[in-house]
Amino acid sequence: MLTIHGSIRRTCDGHSRRELLQAGGAGLLGLSLPKLLAAESHASDVVPKAKSVIFLLLFGGPSQLETYDLKPDAPEGIRGPFRPIACRTPELLIGECLPNTAQVSDKFCVVRTMTHSFNDHSGGGHYLQTGKRWHVPIGGGFSPTPKDWPSIGSVVEYADQQQQGLSSPLPSYMVVPNSLGRLQEKGQYPRPGEHAGWLGQRYNPLTTQIDKQSLTDNPYWRDCSDEELNFQIAGMAAREGITLDRQRTRQSLLEQFDVERRRSSRTKAPAGYDAFQERAFALVTSEKTREALDIRRERAELRDRYGRHLFGQSCLMARRLVEAGVRFVTVHYDCVDGYSWDSHRNSDDVKKSLLPTFDQAYAALIRDLDERGLLAETLVVATGEMGRTPKANAQWGRDHWSTLFSMTLAGGGVVGGRVYGKSDKDAAYPIEKPVSPEDLAATIYHALGIDHELRVPNAENRPTPVVEGGEPVTALWS
Repeated sequence: MLTIHGSIRRTCDGHSRRELLQAGGAGLLGLSLPKLLAAESHASDVVPKAKSVIFLLLFGGPSQLETYDLKPDAPEGIRGPFRPIACRTPELLIGECLPNTAQVSDKFCVVRTMTHSFNDHSGGGHYLQTGKRWHVPIGGGFSPTPKDWPSIGSVVEYADQQQQGLSSPLPSYMVVPNSLGRLQEKGQYPRPGEHAGWLGQRYNPLTTQIDKQSLTDNPYWRDCSDEELNFQIAGMAAREGITLDRQRTRQSLLEQFDVERRRSSRTKAPAGYDAFQERAFALVTSEKTREALDIRRERAELRDRYGRHLFGQSCLMARRLVEAGVRFVTVHYDCVDGYSWDSHRNSDDVKKSLLPTFDQAYAALIRDLDERGLLAETLVVATGEMGRTPKANAQWGRDHWSTLFSMTLAGGGVVGGRVYGKSDKDAAYPIEKPVSPEDLAATIYHALGIDHELRVPNAENRPTPVVEGGEPVTALWS
């Protein structure tokens, strides 16, 4: 080995000047510095606790005071209209609109002390999905940008591609039922957070698309037909703005698959395709992909248990995908009507639609994974990007409040039936064991056996830590 003598001085990346010179010299012998750093970054002695993650993002911000942090003794203007009900966790007060969730509370842990200071939907959504504050100021915009931090799922995709290449018939990272913001009004609010950002488009998720019947339709709140629930792959689906009525005149997704499979049996991927185009071609023609995305293969009674609404069927699809080998599945419960979980106006939608659909689907997902023996190896995270203000308006609407909110973690070895952290008397601030989005990201990486100090190349090809300042909440497993 090339040896450099002299005093040791460290660079900002933690490597000594001597090590960098040695690495540069090694490049003369076929080992470059980027390869050396890459080899180092993928070495990890973290023992994985889970094989996969299902990340349920309830976009808009569910209220902690109506879900897992009720304050029945608080003043009338704070405690809220919902009463606590019995559950399987002794120290947990759970809202009356979550009766099914209450019956599986022994399977999940409630973290009551999620907290951050980005009191904005786009920035908060980016923060919770990446573990990094968005670079755009609060209120500064909606659209994802190449400067965004890579999502946790994209980092999982990156790590898997480094180890396995593109050999898997399915990607490691998928998003269902739609890219966040696609069903909002006219789709003019694409949201950041789910993408690969500066890590590169090759690590973006494979995303499905489900159309709604009209601009005012909310498929999360009603039963959907099988014709609607075709989970088309983005890029194979109809153009934006094409409604279900127009879509009915076109080929179904499964018919598209069949046509492409027959065509591919007579031809190979076109010359000049790169590895990623070839993978996309393989996905279109893969029997495994076709089967995984065909939700009609599930028993009718199980589909009923999840709920035939879009969130329920998307949770069921997530279970199908992790069962097929996808490592990270994000399920978006999006804000379709401009408010939804963002319940400024009143609590009517929360009571009549939002909590009942979540309650049905979440409890069914936990039970289904458990019955199949998959819960032990699947970490299920359910969270909003923020909470709601302790003080409500006269109609029990609550405004943005990122300083404190609740989330749940189930499976993947997490000890269920307990509460982590403590909030103050008004559910406004954490007073014990605060957990930041950086901590959440580090915890998810830790669960998957990925070192949270992993460094990946940024746009300038400089090794960059995937988490800055976060630490895994290892107490969740003990």
